[in-house]
Amino acid sequence: MLSLTCFSLNNTLLIQPSLLAIQPLQSPKTRSNSHVSPTNFHCLSCNNDTNSTSASQFRFSTANTSAFEFQGSSDVDLSGTQLATHFVDSGVLALWLRSCYRAKEVKRIHAVALKCLRNSVTYVNNNMISAYLKLGQLIEARKVFDGMPERNVVSWTAMINGYISFGLDDEALSMCCPKGLRREKALRFGKQLHGAIVKKMYKDDVFIGSSLVDMYAKCGEILDSRKVFNRMRKRNTVTWTSIIAGYARKGLGEEAISLFQVMKQRRVISNNLTVVSILKACGSIRALLTGQEVHAQIIKNRIQSNEYIGSTLVWFYCKCGEFHIASKVLEQIPLRSVVSWTAMISGYAGLGHEPEALEFLKEMMEEGVEPNAFTCSSALKACANLDAILQGKLIHSFANKTPASSNVFVGSALIYMYSKCGYLSDAIQVFDSMPERNLISWKTMILGYARNGRCREALKLMYRMQAEGIEMDDYIFTSVMGACGDVEWNMEPSSKHCLLS
Repeated sequence: MLSLTCFSLNNTLLIQPSLLAIQPLQSPKTRSNSHVSPTNFHCLSCNNDTNSTSASQFRFSTANTSAFEFQGSSDVDLSGTQLATHFVDSGVLALWLRSCYRAKEVKRIHAVALKCLRNSVTYVNNNMISAYLKLGQLIEARKVFDGMPERNVVSWTAMINGYISFGLDDEALSMCCPKGLRREKALRFGKQLHGAIVKKMYKDDVFIGSSLVDMYAKCGEILDSRKVFNRMRKRNTVTWTSIIAGYARKGLGEEAISLFQVMKQRRVISNNLTVVSILKACGSIRALLTGQEVHAQIIKNRIQSNEYIGSTLVWFYCKCGEFHIASKVLEQIPLRSVVSWTAMISGYAGLGHEPEALEFLKEMMEEGVEPNAFTCSSALKACANLDAILQGKLIHSFANKTPASSNVFVGSALIYMYSKCGYLSDAIQVFDSMPERNLISWKTMILGYARNGRCREALKLMYRMQAEGIEMDDYIFTSVMGACGDVEWNMEPSSKHCLLS
């Protein structure tokens, strides 16, 4: 690893990027006031004097009004059209991007990259995407991704993981699979791959086997996942983690915990994903004692500061009703992302503590963290239960400016919020404008009609739902009939009114 070479001159820190080594990042709380901020900088063009500083050397000033600049004589305003005559070193930009804790810092460095890098550098763009996603700026990350002339596996992986962290699984899937391929087709495609793997005699490969276990589990086919798992002669940490995560995702917490115990008995090393999965399993069945044992191991291994482990701990304690512990865990996370905040908000809202949930949403946005689809959905349900229509409309307005606006769960939460607060016309408008609907969307709109005394419209929507091939459960029918049982229908019964076979 190359070392950092720097020296002080006239209150200015000179750094040679060619010798720059990536240093461990500090949390915002541990950074001193003297930390050099990347938020104010501009480029200077280099003169032709051979004795002047080379283009690969930069000057970082510690003064408040100072700049991140080339060492030279004539200024170039970043807002203008003139650019520096030499390249900005990509290593420095990548370093600063990894050091950013605020979105505006990333945007300013982004501006410098656009102005001063003549050729788009994939390495810098990948760091830009990661920096934006780390701070919850999904739209900005996608803009960088779309503008890249060349992308590598890091670019695609970062963007896919970004969509997953925002709860936009369909968007993530669309980046992995051919256009138009959804879960059902993805499962069919995966089974075809499985058949090809068996024919090619790759079935004993632990990495391919682990991928198959993971694929079936993520598609909800937990029995097929377990069959592949049981037939594997060799298993590694990824194999065990995939099957445990699959059970946890299906809400089968006891099976997941049982497998985790077997995994420990066989002395298979756990990784961070294993810990996250078992905590989710414990939360799904409110296994407080088992979860606390896992928490003790987390502290022992000093991994409690990991973003996803910390966020899952927050979610776990909220699910178990231990809000005081959840708040303490949240405070101990050095870099609180949208995932950790959402865990807290959904946890409070899910157990009837709506005012506290909305207070955490306010605090989250004050810290500059952008809510994702899960955050908006949880907050909207809290607004509905409080009849807080004004706050709900503010969240709706914000969601319209983000990818969350097209999320089916956000749409369903908006329908629920508007219909419960008596704003049925707004609920109808949201329903009609949804790009796609699921059973929850239809159910919420139908019950919204019934709740507001519009029983004829509720019944018509039930017909329409069935005509579009969506199966109706008994809950919808009995709820509508219960809400509209005393209404005078003024209709003659006929065969077209038969909804249940």
